[in-house]
Amino acid sequence: MQTSQKNLIFFCQNDNIFLMEKQNKVEYDAVTNKLIILFCLDKMEMPLTENSIIEICSVKNNWVNYMDCLDLLYQLSEVKLVYKTECKQGEMRYNLTFEGRDCLSYFYKRIPNELRDEITEYCKANRLNIKQSQEYYANYTDADDGSYLVTMRIYESLIATPLFEIQIKAPTRQSAEEACKKWRQQAPNIYEYIFDNLINTD
Repeated sequence: MQTSQKNLIFFCQNDNIFLMEKQNKVEYDAVTNKLIILFCLDKMEMPLTENSIIEICSVKNNWVNYMDCLDLLYQLSEVKLVYKTECKQGEMRYNLTFEGRDCLSYFYKRIPNELRDEITEYCKANRLNIKQSQEYYANYTDADDGSYLVTMRIYESLIATPLFEIQIKAPTRQSAEEACKKWRQQAPNIYEYIFDNLINTD
């Protein structure tokens, strides 16, 4: 589903609503667009969800048309250049196969040099944030007593069940939202503290 208003485009994918600004860009052929997706996966150095790939390639940077991005990803999967693994709650993550890396090593120069540099810099600058968004889950729901139940989890990259889960009650929506925000920033430190004090007996 998509609607446009002035210079903005809204679209929905897997219950997530994205907002992007229309930009004038060079249109690449399908092969180059596939190589761009492969190059992004290579430079991110970790499996990526569909939503992360869309956000990186289409929403944030407009390297690949968002209407084509998922279709190209599925085509790459069909020809075994990427593989997908089911992770948390049916979520799929994609990564390069050996064939995908070989393909990229032969044909990466079809991606313009300036664009390769741009992708490399973006991935380097945003790798940690994307890792956190994929592996540090936080959400809240209404509780019967008028408070908010905040659920926070840590997922390992390719494992469906959470490595760690904790729930707390927050008195207000604002405090629940703040807890979710802080969890995505501090989850590793909190997990390490709890593990060291409750489980690690050394």
